[in-house]
Amino acid sequence: MSAIGTLNTGHIGLNVTDLERSLDFYGEVLGFEVLGEGKEEGRRYAFLGRGGQLVLTLWQQAEGAYASTRAGLHHLAFEAESIERVRAAETALKERGTSFAYEGVVPHAEGGASGGIFFHDPDGTRLEIYAKTGAEGTEAPTESAPTCGFF
Repeated sequence: MSAIGTLNTGHIGLNVTDLERSLDFYGEVLGFEVLGEGKEEGRRYAFLGRGGQLVLTLWQQAEGAYASTRAGLHHLAFEAESIERVRAAETALKERGTSFAYEGVVPHAEGGASGGIFFHDPDGTRLEIYAKTGAEGTEAPTESAPTCGFF
């Protein structure tokens, strides 16, 4: 254990190019509520969460789309309570025309029970919604690496 003790993930901050578009996506599609918002020109941001708990902060300060070839965030994963909820999210995202990395729910690894959907937000940031069980019997996109590793 480190000198500072045990650390847990607090919240995630994402740079976005268009705060309104991202608020629509993360709020309307993924179900986050706006907990607070900064509307000053050049300093726009939104705190998003559930039940008053901060989960995600969107910062409107990016000038271009997400680049998977740069150091930094690889992908952001959200855990759902069941594979049925993952499939419901998939349906809602497809209705919006969201870009997916794979077709349907896929396991995290060949023969695995956990799995989910892998897609992109409006700025191209890689996202995942998964459940700990329920992906049994589905085929992994690759046998040699974790599904979430290379989309």
